[in-house]
Amino acid sequence: MFIKMRKWLVCYPLVAASLLLAGSAQAQVADTGAGAKQLWQLIDYVAVDYSGAVEHGKVASEAEYAEMLDFTDNATTQIAALPAHASKAAIAAAIAQLRAAVVAKADGVEVKRLAHHANGLLIAAYPIPVAPKVLPNLARGAALYVAQCASCHGVAGGGDGPLAAGLEPKPIAFTDGERAQSRSLMALYQVISQGVAGTSMASFGQLSENERWDLAFFVGGMSHDAAARAHGDKLWQDDARSKSLYPDLAAVTTLTQEAAAAKLGADQAQALTAYLRSHPDKAEAHKPTGLALSRLRLEESLVAVQAGDRAAATRLGLSAYLDGFEPIEPMLGARNKSLLLAVENAMLAYRSAVAKGTVADAEAAGEKLQQLFAHVEAELGNAKAEPMTTFIGALTILLREGVEALLIVIGIIAFLRKAKRNDVLPYVHGGWISALVAGALTWVAATYLVTISGASREVSEGLGSVFAALVLLSVGLWMHQKSSAGRWQQYLHEKITAAISRRSAWGLFALAFIAVYREVFETVLFYSALAADGNGGALLGGFLVAIMLLVVIAWALLRTSARMPIGKFFSLTSAFVAVLAVILMGKGVAALQEAGWVGVTPVDFMRIDLLGILPTAETLLAQAAIVLIVAAGYGWNRVSAGKHKPA
Repeated sequence: MFIKMRKWLVCYPLVAASLLLAGSAQAQVADTGAGAKQLWQLIDYVAVDYSGAVEHGKVASEAEYAEMLDFTDNATTQIAALPAHASKAAIAAAIAQLRAAVVAKADGVEVKRLAHHANGLLIAAYPIPVAPKVLPNLARGAALYVAQCASCHGVAGGGDGPLAAGLEPKPIAFTDGERAQSRSLMALYQVISQGVAGTSMASFGQLSENERWDLAFFVGGMSHDAAARAHGDKLWQDDARSKSLYPDLAAVTTLTQEAAAAKLGADQAQALTAYLRSHPDKAEAHKPTGLALSRLRLEESLVAVQAGDRAAATRLGLSAYLDGFEPIEPMLGARNKSLLLAVENAMLAYRSAVAKGTVADAEAAGEKLQQLFAHVEAELGNAKAEPMTTFIGALTILLREGVEALLIVIGIIAFLRKAKRNDVLPYVHGGWISALVAGALTWVAATYLVTISGASREVSEGLGSVFAALVLLSVGLWMHQKSSAGRWQQYLHEKITAAISRRSAWGLFALAFIAVYREVFETVLFYSALAADGNGGALLGGFLVAIMLLVVIAWALLRTSARMPIGKFFSLTSAFVAVLAVILMGKGVAALQEAGWVGVTPVDFMRIDLLGILPTAETLLAQAAIVLIVAAGYGWNRVSAGKHKPA
């Protein structure tokens, strides 16, 4: 048997291949990120320093003007080296305009505008981290400044350190307020990380990422005094515009004082910049989450659509789902499944409209999403769920997820028992038991250690489902072939007994593990959401009742399969496994769509979640491909069986 089944076990390395491809993709992203960061730094340097090189159309500093020419020339080269992207030509054109303006000795305001425009396009197309992952420690930043920077930039940041006299160009004076208002904290972080070629500013890449952000925040506040910070504190408390301008820490790191002044006025911008750079926790505490984040990202995505930037619109639309809505999805699903499905469908419709670039359709889909978000707020804003609601949710969730896993694992166990290969059963049992242990560890990690991102969840579910579907497809075809061949007892005795290898047994371990873990993973997330309602007794009751029902179902399946004639068992099981492969393929592709790995093309078709049928062209085509393969395989098996019938 397993000589033949090795053909389907070839599918198992697909998981390893997927992981390797993912690792390779991550490495490529890291390389792309490094190139984009350096390019961003070059352009930002021009935005900040050009005014010191050219005044009133004439060169004020030959050395600095030479730098501006060199930096824009390098920027032209570096954009060509970045990977292909729909916005790459627009970025190159923006850099070319910037270069032309520098060559023409254009006004500093115009050069700064062109530089910021180019960098805006760059970040939208090649996203790079723009804010620290943890809150900056300004006390540590002050200590790092004394140890690493004061010798050149001076103890107070005036550019007058003991080594400054021998350096050319001279170190930056961080206390220079006019210059500081044009530089963002992200720009400071990039300079600290990579240094500035052709100057005495070396890279401090040996510092940790957190330490470099600490240093950037400390340096970024050296041009402000206590009075400005106190004024900023009052504005933050009293002026609603402040929080709208700085919705999160990323806004604090990327927004320059100059840009803030255009919206708030010079005095208010200076005060808020001083306050938030010295109190980054205030902006982080105000950071939108859940539906507030979904609304914000959706609005930003619509702005990008209207500007013709589909790449940024797609990225922001994904963020609206994965970062904002997806974390509350389990809670909503436990309370109102139909509303959850409506939001998911609307999200897919919005992403499809963005992909087509149709502004009117995107706006209509966005408006529908906003209306659904209002319904979600009303649903989740109600008092905590009734105990009976929690009980039913816990029962149905575990029962639904558990039955899917049982069908695969029980099928493997029943098959091995029919084949009289009980010695391989420990591998299968080891697979599902390991999955339960991994699920428990996942719950501990998700509860106490880390936050599982929406993208990670959808990708893991999607790849697991697609892998299981491919394996089950191969198993189903193999079983159907044998059910058509007859003479089962002789086949089992002569072929199966000697054919199961250790490698094949580990393949069964992997299939059992993946089949169970993907369901446990989903259950953990839903149960975490239900636990937030505080009905612990009802939650435990639903869990225990579901466990008892699953035990009964498992016993019934094993007993039925044991009494069934072997030929009929393989015939029926092959059909069931093929159907399960179709279901899992639909669910897997849908999860990858939600993670942004697969495109979305809505079609006018029914939605049956139980069967993995979703109204998108991608999921339906993937399932149709499985159905065609099954039909072709069954037809071939019957023809082959007819040729080999004894006369």
